[in-house]
Amino acid sequence: MRNYYFLRGERKAMQQAQQPKNRRLNSIIPIDGPKRIALDTILIMFGAFIMAIAFNLFLVPNQIASGGVSGISILAKEALGFEPAFTQWALNIPLFIAGYLILGRQYGIRSLLGSIMLPFFVYLTSSWVVPTSNPLLASIFGGIGVGLGIGIVYRGRGSTGGLTILAQIIQKFSGLRLSLCIMMLDGAVIILAGWVLSLENSLFALISLYVTGKMIDTVEMGFGTSKVAYIISNHTELITKAILSDLDRGLTKLSAQGGYTDDDRTVLMVVVGQNEIARLKTLVRSVDPNAFVTITNAHEVLGEGFTRN
Repeated sequence: MRNYYFLRGERKAMQQAQQPKNRRLNSIIPIDGPKRIALDTILIMFGAFIMAIAFNLFLVPNQIASGGVSGISILAKEALGFEPAFTQWALNIPLFIAGYLILGRQYGIRSLLGSIMLPFFVYLTSSWVVPTSNPLLASIFGGIGVGLGIGIVYRGRGSTGGLTILAQIIQKFSGLRLSLCIMMLDGAVIILAGWVLSLENSLFALISLYVTGKMIDTVEMGFGTSKVAYIISNHTELITKAILSDLDRGLTKLSAQGGYTDDDRTVLMVVVGQNEIARLKTLVRSVDPNAFVTITNAHEVLGEGFTRN
């Protein structure tokens, strides 16, 4: 009698062979088609709207200038009484033009849309009711809202302009890393906030800036809790059949070489959901109790069985 794992794996392989190859998923939107352009526009505008809400409900009333043109607009409001939306327009438009002329056409309609719509939404939501006067809460939730909005704008392949353009111009002529240029400009705004407002306000601004960065990463990389497992065993074929049949997950075989013995080895790489980790470990232990298993986080997984792009 043939092995149980082999029978189930063979049956699954036959079913897959009967399915048409080169399948196209109806949910996929062409990368440059009209539907994709419309989706990008919606994402940019929605992200800018969320940023404006966080800006007016948390950052402005609590004087938290957490970097960027938005932070400068808060300082201009406190020091000179200027409306933040007008300050942002006055800075974003010239910066966009400079980026277009110096850096090229990469600053197209999507970047212009974000540069214009963010101050517009800031102006529309400027009279909304403020939910808290606690600067710590404001710095945290303001950072979450701004980071969420920026992440959505990035998902729409857009930009809200601002000091990011200036940072890229500095990078072009100085050769410094873009992340360092952005850090320098945001740091200058926060230092200026400590002088115009107070040292305490600049410390809250640092908290907000940190939360914003983490939230952008979360939105960009996804909210999934998938895991990647690397399995090293002397019984890779049996483990492969167990994963394909019992766990119903695909896997990849990686060629490797032992560092101590120099023996050729096969490493199994399999991506599973959070709720499948226990089952995977049980399957591996049942086949080879001495197998070496490493499990790491996968922030975002695109493909069949996971998120469809």
